[in-house]
Order: sequence, then structure tokens, then C-alpha cells
Amino acid sequence: MGQKLKISGWIAVGAMAGALTTVQLQAVARGAMTPLPLEELQQLAAVFGMVKSDYVEPVDDKKLITDAISGMVASLDPHSVYFDKKSFKEFREGTTGRFVGVGIEISQEDGLVKVVSPIEGSPADRAGLKPNDLITKIDDTFVKGLSLNEAVKKMRGEPKTKVLLTIFRKDENRTFPVSITREEIRTQSVRSKVLEPGYAWIRLSQFQERTVEDFVTKLEQIYKQEPKLKGLVLDLRNDPGGLLDAAVAVSAAFLPENVTVVSTNGQLAESKFTYKASPEFYARRGTDPLKRLPAALKNVPLVVLVNEGSASASEIVAGALQDHKRATIMGNQTFGKGSVQTVRPLGPDTGLKLTTARYYTPSGKSIQAKGIIPDMMVDETLEGSPFAALRTREADLEKHLNSGQGADVKDPAREKAREEAMKRLEEESRKSPEQRRPPEFGSDKDFPLMQALNQLKGRPVVTSKTMVERKAEKKED
Repeated sequence: MGQKLKISGWIAVGAMAGALTTVQLQAVARGAMTPLPLEELQQLAAVFGMVKSDYVEPVDDKKLITDAISGMVASLDPHSVYFDKKSFKEFREGTTGRFVGVGIEISQEDGLVKVVSPIEGSPADRAGLKPNDLITKIDDTFVKGLSLNEAVKKMRGEPKTKVLLTIFRKDENRTFPVSITREEIRTQSVRSKVLEPGYAWIRLSQFQERTVEDFVTKLEQIYKQEPKLKGLVLDLRNDPGGLLDAAVAVSAAFLPENVTVVSTNGQLAESKFTYKASPEFYARRGTDPLKRLPAALKNVPLVVLVNEGSASASEIVAGALQDHKRATIMGNQTFGKGSVQTVRPLGPDTGLKLTTARYYTPSGKSIQAKGIIPDMMVDETLEGSPFAALRTREADLEKHLNSGQGADVKDPAREKAREEAMKRLEEESRKSPEQRRPPEFGSDKDFPLMQALNQLKGRPVVTSKTMVERKAEKKED
């Protein structure tokens, strides 16, 4: 790969704990320093001195400085974060797919921790946590006022220890406790199955270090069972993202060699870069796992399923396949997390994750705060997607970065749709939990998957009669 990438450690997109992040570790020193605002720094020093001398009780120097840094970075956007020693270690563990915790992808909403999705097979999944659940307390600590990292710290711990989460579930309008035993989470990010002769489904729940290897293995198994594959469904629903090189590799598996997958652009010269469908942009340690794939995969009819939970790396894959007209994108408008976070070590065990660029699809469209618009809008069920208006996307996050491609547009129908969705929630809450449980992804009751299968077979697809592109809302100054 180019010199710019040789000096970079590794890059990740999408985030554990929220959402969904892009990560680039770099050990290079900055080439030039921005002039410092001396007057403002003098004020900061004066405040520090007053707190030390006048506050009602002694305050630790390190805590004051750490909190000042955290506040400064957190005020920028939802994805910029200061990592202390413990959170930096946990952050790096998260991209390996192995850590000790309860097993949920989370974000923030109204100061609370929101479940984006439980990791399949995790303690949280087995305990029945669902997307859009709000965590109000962790053991005896109220979540309101905690940063996302602080909440993650409290949910992590030693294996076989318990944590008590207090959950508010909107669609049932109730609050209830859930006791979960922590364990080492070994996320299996790839699942697959042959749906019927000639047609297969492969699902990526996250882009991790082993994802590409597992992805190739699963496809080898599919082709062994179905050597004359007629169609494939790539399922990226509720996939919050992960490692960028994994996203580039998955895209490259279906695209012609050396075409553009994604580009980035920001203030720094090194943030202006184009990633292509070539081994030098994704192969680790010089080995290209995609060489094991059959050549027929480049031309097999392909449908990609996405929804509001598809973020970051998922959006990069969907955008690349859509722009190159390699696949039909079906489902709901994606999350819209199209910003790059660069993680720079500040010492041996602390770091700063800072938003440094935006992502662009091969045709130059910004993903940020907009997402990928499917070629075919498909509801979650035959009855529709009644709660889509209530789901949080990047454009809903406080201090979110705009797309950088023109002003955001206010959608006057949004509030009305939210009111109607709230009424439907009240009606839904009267049903039993079993009636409310959504069909499992990959099952024959999975409505979007069945529509994807219809598309591959050339049969009529039941598209949404109500779903439209959701515009990003204008930010208030």
C-alpha cells in the first residue's frame, strides 16, 4: 500500500459502544503545531487554580485535567473521545471481537444508554435485551450524566460477575431490572445458510479482525454445497461497522479489481485518500484471503439488505456495491455514520479518538448524516415498518457532523410520523412479549429476506408504500 498507509497502524470503522466508529492508529508526530490561543489558556489555568484553592474540598490534579480534556473533545461531535488507561485498553479489545462484558452495541439518547443491538449469542441477547431498549441504571448508578465510555466501563468487568441493568422499554412503556452475568464475548461476526437450492444468505453482524477470514470460509462452504449458485443475499442489517480494511475486502470480493471502494477527505493531507478493491488496501501480513474465492462470485446476482442499524463500514460496503451497480440495495435508509475517527496515542496507555475526515462513496456522495438510500425500500414486515420514525440515526445525535454537501433539510412530516408511531407503540404494548418478538434474521419469516429472494428470482417484490427517504434535520446554531 502507499506510504501513507504504511505509517498507519490499523483503521477501523464503526464503534463498539456506540456507535458505531472508524479507527486509525498512528504513531507519527504531527508535522506542524497550530498556534495556541494564549489568552484562553491563561483563563483555563486561572480556573484550574481557583478550583484547586477555593473548591469546598480537595480535587485531584489528574482528575481535573482529564475531565477538562474529556469535555473539550466530547463537545465536538458524538464520536470524538478521550481514552484514559482503562477505556483505551477496552477500546482496542473491542475491535478484536473479544472482551468481557454483557455483549451489546450501544449509543446515547437523551442522556441515557440506548441498545443499538445485542450481539448475537451474548449474555445480553440471551437475557432478552432488544434494540432501542434504554438503560437507565447500571447497578446502583444512574446513567443520566455518564459519558458513553463511563457507562461501558461500568458494564465491563471480570468474567462470571453480575451486573444489574435497569431497562426502560418504550414499546411496552415499562421499566424493569435485568441481571446479566458477564462473560468473555467472542463475537461470531459471520453467519450463513443455503436458503434453497441455488440461493444463499450470508450475514455480517460486525467487521472485526477475523471477519474476512470467516467470510471467505462461509462462502467456500456455500459454494461446496451449491457450486452453481444463482443468487446471494448479503445481510448487513444492524451491523454497526468495524474495521475499514474488512469493509474494503468484503467489497472487493464482489467488485472488479482496483475500482474505488471509498474515499476520505479532511483537513490533513493524509486524510485525503482513496481505498480500492486491491489486496494492498486490505491484505494483512501479505496474504490475500479472497484468492480462495471462486471467480463466479464476481458475477453472481447479489442483493444487500440494510436498515437503520447498518452503520459506518456497512454503509461503505453498501455504497460501493450500489455505485458500481454490482448489487441491488434493499431495506431502509441506513444510519448515516460517515465520519473518520483517527486514534492517536497520547502516551503508553492513553489516547485521543478525533474525527478527522468524512467518507465518500465511489461516486463522491457523502455518507455522513445521510446514509445509503436503498434502490428498493422494503418494510420490516408485510404490515409495514410502524416504528421507523422513532429510530435514531446519525442526524439525530446531538452535535452531529453534517454531510458537508449542502444544508440539511427540515422534514415537516417527521413529527407527525413520530406521533403516529407513538400511538402504534401504545397499541403494541398490549400484546404479549411473544407476539411482539421480531422474526429471526435468516428465517423463513424474515420478510425483507424473502423479498430479497424474490428479487434474485425475478419475482415481484413487495416494496414499501409509505417509506420515503428521510432528510437530515437542520442543526440549530
